[in-house]
Amino acid sequence: MTKIKICGLSRIEDIEAVNEAGPDFAGFIINYPKSPRSISPELLAVLTGNLNQKIMPVGVFVDAPSSLVTDLVKKDLIRMIQLHGREDDDYIRLIREKACCPVVKAFHIRTEEDLKTAMKSPADYILLDHGLGENGKQINRELLKGVTREYFLAGGIGIENVREAVQELSPYAVDLNSKLETDGHKDPAKIREAVWTIRTYDN
Repeated sequence: MTKIKICGLSRIEDIEAVNEAGPDFAGFIINYPKSPRSISPELLAVLTGNLNQKIMPVGVFVDAPSSLVTDLVKKDLIRMIQLHGREDDDYIRLIREKACCPVVKAFHIRTEEDLKTAMKSPADYILLDHGLGENGKQINRELLKGVTREYFLAGGIGIENVREAVQELSPYAVDLNSKLETDGHKDPAKIREAVWTIRTYDN
């Protein structure tokens, strides 16, 4: 069964929406000012404190100090780590050792060489996207048909194409973000429909 991650949650209304819809993972972008969805560790504590315990909170980081990442795990504010910067294999191994929770490393996949690099990562999971920013473009699916390890599929996935993506690629999980927004904020109706679409396909 394909798991579902809703990423970029930043308001209590977003938490209420995911609690109702019931995805597997809730993603929080932490201390990354370039993202309009970035939140502080203090707000993270408020949001995860209201999150359904059945939904795993995921901290999303971009070249963050390892001390910040591990501190949030120790405080039980996140239970999975997702890395989106230039973190190398040594950093990933250090985080895995200190945090003792699953680590996801994101890779921009444009060529077969990009995919080969991702496949060698020491992370527990890899996340694969198109690497072109949040402009609605999808990854070249032909590149992914040879992937032999569990991965999160991201990039340009929304209600209109998530069923097709799951059917064609059978990823471990899909990572949904900007396509579930209206006017720059998470749309509860879109979140519900996306989760329902994946669940009904799997069933």
